[in-house]
Amino acid sequence: MVEAGLTDAVAAVVAEASALALRQWRTDFVRWEKSPGDPVCAVDLEVNALLRDRLSALLPDAGWLSEETADNADRLGCTRLWVVDPIDGTRDYIRGRDGWAVSVALVDAGRPVIGVLDAGARGQVFRAELGQGAWRNAARIAVGDRQEFSGSRVPTDALPKVDRDLVVVAKPNSIALRIAMVAADEADLVATLRWGWEWDVAAAVLIAAEAGARVTDALGQPLAFNTPRAQAFGVVTCVPGIHAAAIERLRERAVALSG
Repeated sequence: MVEAGLTDAVAAVVAEASALALRQWRTDFVRWEKSPGDPVCAVDLEVNALLRDRLSALLPDAGWLSEETADNADRLGCTRLWVVDPIDGTRDYIRGRDGWAVSVALVDAGRPVIGVLDAGARGQVFRAELGQGAWRNAARIAVGDRQEFSGSRVPTDALPKVDRDLVVVAKPNSIALRIAMVAADEADLVATLRWGWEWDVAAAVLIAAEAGARVTDALGQPLAFNTPRAQAFGVVTCVPGIHAAAIERLRERAVALSG
């Protein structure tokens, strides 16, 4: 059960963080690579610090898991946990593109109960509370009703030959925003086939689920959060009518890659 007013309070904190990021977007901020192909910038760290300060004040008992904070196993003893990506889609942020967002989820007993995704450069705020539906700005959102897998809209740069019966739509760098596209009926399917971090998807999968999407890992199993590795093998988010077909299409590839 989420305390009355807590989702609004979280959304206000995320809005403050998003405004901080937006003010520095397309400016000459410091940026570097944590490892080859893994960019980060000074704004990531500023946003992370703001979020940790404000969110910890809201729930002092909650643990903390963030892309830009060294992980601490103490979080595993916490019933509630903040799961944060200060700037999901840092590559787009650095390049001056709008496909980034501040992502915050509150996880309770292993499942997200609040999710807020603030895409400041797009003027879009997605939010959800467990059992209360999903919203983009002031409008309630819901997934589409597609039943046929072929022709499904997928936000991606290109499709492998085997999947060319699907339809490419514009892809933001942020995986969270791609998942939110399914929630808002701007896409039908988002699927990844790699080990991914909980902070990349925690807020977005709640938003998608509350909008009526099916959300699993790449093998069709339920996602769990606040796990020791803070990772899951892939994510499949899609309209309910194509989930079984999506898992079947991906099965051989997922099994080969998951080990």
